[in-house]
Amino acid sequence: MGQHGAYDVAIIGYGPTGETAANLLGALGLDVLVVERDAEVFARARAISTDEEILRIWQRVGLAERLKRDMLSDGQPVDFVDADNRAFLSAEPTPRGHGHPPQLFIYQPALEQVLREGVDRFPNVEVLLRHECLRLRQDDEGVELTLAGVDDDSVRRVRAAYVIAADGGSSLTRAQLNVGYEGRTYDDRWVVIDTEMLKPWPGHDRLRFRCDPARPAVDCPTPLGHHRWEFPVLPGDDEKHLTTEDAVYGLVARYGIGRDQIKVVRATVYSHHVRFAARFRVGRVFLAGDAAHAMPPWIGQGMAAGVRDAANLCWKLAAVLRGELPDSVLDTYETERKPHVKEVTRRAVIVGRIITERRPAVARARNAVSAVLTRLPGLAARMQDANWVPVAHYTAGLQAASGSKATGRQVPQPWVVDADGARIRLDDALNGRWLLLHAGRSTEQPAWARVPSLTVTPAGSRPAEGTLVDTDGVLLPWMRAHGATLLALRPDAYVYTAAGPGGHLAPPPRGFTPVRTATPTPVKGAP
Repeated sequence: MGQHGAYDVAIIGYGPTGETAANLLGALGLDVLVVERDAEVFARARAISTDEEILRIWQRVGLAERLKRDMLSDGQPVDFVDADNRAFLSAEPTPRGHGHPPQLFIYQPALEQVLREGVDRFPNVEVLLRHECLRLRQDDEGVELTLAGVDDDSVRRVRAAYVIAADGGSSLTRAQLNVGYEGRTYDDRWVVIDTEMLKPWPGHDRLRFRCDPARPAVDCPTPLGHHRWEFPVLPGDDEKHLTTEDAVYGLVARYGIGRDQIKVVRATVYSHHVRFAARFRVGRVFLAGDAAHAMPPWIGQGMAAGVRDAANLCWKLAAVLRGELPDSVLDTYETERKPHVKEVTRRAVIVGRIITERRPAVARARNAVSAVLTRLPGLAARMQDANWVPVAHYTAGLQAASGSKATGRQVPQPWVVDADGARIRLDDALNGRWLLLHAGRSTEQPAWARVPSLTVTPAGSRPAEGTLVDTDGVLLPWMRAHGATLLALRPDAYVYTAAGPGGHLAPPPRGFTPVRTATPTPVKGAP
């Protein structure tokens, strides 16, 4: 435990958000307690896809390559098809420069198992399964949590400096804090069907949004021999019947799928939500993942949004607990995350409207207009790019104004060559720390004298101490395009401030005292 017998951070909830937070905080050397009511990983696959930015986050804790072994990333286009199975729009995600495939399909129970095995590497992380948090009580020094054992009714009290509440859309923590969860729940309900694939069929490995106004559907490949369908519950449908095997086979039969080709694993009816917590922070408690926001599933960003929450918050918590930054920096978690997750949600709603249009005349017009737009110069590329997630650009939060467009953006992650001649991904060279990146000679920056620096040299340069060779030819052009020859990077590779040729950086954050960060523990048995 941390000082005075307290944990540094307690995490309530052990889904992908909590699992990611536990890995990040564990790798940073903090003493962490995880509290989770269930004994095992939740068996139902909820999320079905993720993206390159999320793999970049999991790369920080050495899990990206292991996780990718259980994912599908063949890069096939996403098809929007009409009632006659004709594609009126095909779109393919374009890479954003994070160093991993732009879209990957997942099987969530397997993904979570790997994340939990990752947490097991850290002796400084304690996981309490079959426990729930009954009460939180905050004071100036921390938070007292009253925990109850689900099996034996035991009660214990623990203390933590901070708490991350990642306990889902029905968060009891959020309710205890009296934080509103504003938004709406859609009237339409959907049946989600997870199956094991017994005999493959043509196109089984391609995501299709079946935009039939009579009954839209999601037809999605998932790895490890699984496949997912989602259908709306229509007026007059019996929800209980829709989850039976006979009903499932009837629904997929319209696509030529027979009983001998799939085995139904489970079918569940659920609702779509668009909701946001009124506040993401209450004192020393932070809401994250579905406890802070909920969005419809159309662009596959519900889980990803929670992972981004953890990535934004955890390094800041570590910096505050080490005395590197003041507590007020933690207010920037909501400042930076809330606008982005709202924009992601807005786009998800738009894509959902395209898929679920029920009016036949409007659906016919949608199909025709989409087909025309994809042939128009200038619009075709935008229409055919399935990377619907907005690039995060923080215009407020933990940053300092500069004349460069780089400020508030995350740098791309190419392959680089370090001083030892090793070819590594950029983030592995940055090593989760504050760092100055120079493009050539730079004016001295006395205010940043305690922050280490590296000079980026062009592809073909000889490796040398204090340099990174931009072997992919990505980083230096990115800096030039954003008007910067010098970047001050935060530990999450976002640009705190930047300067052009001969310029001076804005000073570091008020109260900034840089300290050496912990190095993530390697994954046992990882490639």
